[in-house]
Amino acid sequence: MLNKYARAFFTRVLTPFAAFLIRRGVSPDTVTLIGTAGVVAGALVFYPMGEFFWGTVVITLFVFSDLVDGNMARQLGRSSRWGAFLDSTLDRVADGAIFGGFALWYAGGGNDTVLCAVSIFCLASGQVVSYTKARGESIGLPVAVNGLVERAERLVVSLVAAGLAGLHAFGVPGIQYLLPVALWIVAVGSLVTLIQRVVTVRRESAEAEAAESQEPQGSEAAK
Repeated sequence: MLNKYARAFFTRVLTPFAAFLIRRGVSPDTVTLIGTAGVVAGALVFYPMGEFFWGTVVITLFVFSDLVDGNMARQLGRSSRWGAFLDSTLDRVADGAIFGGFALWYAGGGNDTVLCAVSIFCLASGQVVSYTKARGESIGLPVAVNGLVERAERLVVSLVAAGLAGLHAFGVPGIQYLLPVALWIVAVGSLVTLIQRVVTVRRESAEAEAAESQEPQGSEAAK
């Protein structure tokens, strides 16, 4: 849902900014690299210190580069396999930094081994969820399922909860518990999504192999 509607909305909003960068001679790859560097810095500098509000502000500013670079590439007519590969690869780096920042906080000042483990699970499961789709498509399967919690949902739930939890430092009582709840939601949702994709790949693989086994019979009948 978020990929379908939110991405379309923000793409329209950010189109003028993308056009401005093009006029300034900025390349889409540069935006991708700067955006990822900003997200990584925001996550690994602020989150391990428990500065969730300001960390989320910094990350949010840079995370929109994921939409800007693609918009620029389309305006330039330069959409390429390399650009798609770079964007997808750096997305994984950014996601890992965000959940790694949470894990570092709970391993240190947050002093919660369970939530540290949950954060690590969110990091790992998010990478594997993305891998299952990419691997399934690489062997010729459509992987026709989105799943309960995709990247957009993982980011929105985690970043909104982290930003709001950071308001505890400004005197808002009880709100710090939003982040642990969000991490559990993302962890469970990622596990469900992983299962959905694995089941889908297994079904599509069986269907493809069944269709292939019937082709020679059909050919002989035609002769």
